[in-house]
Amino acid sequence: MGPMGRIDPILAELTMARIKWTDRTFDFNFPTGLYPEMIERLRGAPARMEEHCRNLPEEVLTFQQDGRWSMQENAGHLLDLESLWLARLDDYVAGKDRLTPADLTNRKTDEANHNARPLESLLAEFRAARATLLKRVDELEASLFARTLPHPRLKTPMRLADHLYFVAEHDDHHLARIWELIK
Repeated sequence: MGPMGRIDPILAELTMARIKWTDRTFDFNFPTGLYPEMIERLRGAPARMEEHCRNLPEEVLTFQQDGRWSMQENAGHLLDLESLWLARLDDYVAGKDRLTPADLTNRKTDEANHNARPLESLLAEFRAARATLLKRVDELEASLFARTLPHPRLKTPMRLADHLYFVAEHDDHHLARIWELIK
């Protein structure tokens, strides 16, 4: 049973059927010119996270279902990855030969003890970190969004526009998990 009462059997079944992030595949077949829409999705993630998490009791925010990350740990994970997204943006700008790899063990999140942190601090830090990323993106020339670098895990070429889509999908993956835990 979840922190807010009985688990709906249908929701439980859907949660179990969810595709793990590392099992996802991506089709980057949209026009590069859609990058402004990707930027807008990234811009909205802090507000959506705040809307999901605010006004919930600490015991709900920090509840770990089946040993998996709590709502607050999922939120903290998004903050933890902002440095990776910035590093990858630098990879595109510098014309490196591949994107900076992620730590697939998520050690940073596991060691951060996000459940012990005040939620407001975590939300403010995510908003500030995302603003830094978006400021850098807004300063780029439009032609850079078509630059391609190989993604280290997916082993596929990824334009900067694709990378922004990838980050937005990652945000949505964790925001959807937070919403599942709320329900």
